[in-house]
Amino acid sequence: MSTPGADVGWTLPSPGRVGMFSLIAAEAAIFVIFVVAYLFYVGKSVNGPAPSVLHTPVFLTICLLSSSWTIHRAVAALRRGAVGSFARWWLSTIALGAIFLGGTVREWRHLIADEGLTLQTNLFGTTYYSLVGLHAFHVTAGVIALAAVSLFTLFGYVKREHADRVDLVSLYWHFVDVVWIAVFLVVYVVGR
Repeated sequence: MSTPGADVGWTLPSPGRVGMFSLIAAEAAIFVIFVVAYLFYVGKSVNGPAPSVLHTPVFLTICLLSSSWTIHRAVAALRRGAVGSFARWWLSTIALGAIFLGGTVREWRHLIADEGLTLQTNLFGTTYYSLVGLHAFHVTAGVIALAAVSLFTLFGYVKREHADRVDLVSLYWHFVDVVWIAVFLVVYVVGR
């Protein structure tokens, strides 16, 4: 005699999901190392600019965190088979990521040109650019991946049956957004 629900079996996750979660775990470990280094060295520089020269990027943070919502909407639209809606939400995600990167470039230009803060200036400069730069690198990689999917969509290669594959890219993007929350709190709240 079988118990209710006994014939509902567990299935293995797709290799793509396992791979993406493995990548996310490895990248999270790297970010932890950079965050710990930042926290360890903040305030130890005896000369040069200090964390007080930083401007809190509230607008950029709103843009990046909003992009998690737009990418979620994009994947949901593709699962419904609404490729046009998917493409619009996906492009919105790219735009929000690009705004974030543009704002990061502006912030760095200000810090280098106006405040004299570079990688070589002091420990704060080294750890700040290393941590925020690592995150910016990941956002850049994400925007490139998003743009590639957009190109495939433009040429008609993305269909409803590709939703699970597209969702893998969205997992990476959500990871980048979650990491920003940690970086934002460490650099612009705790580390000041």
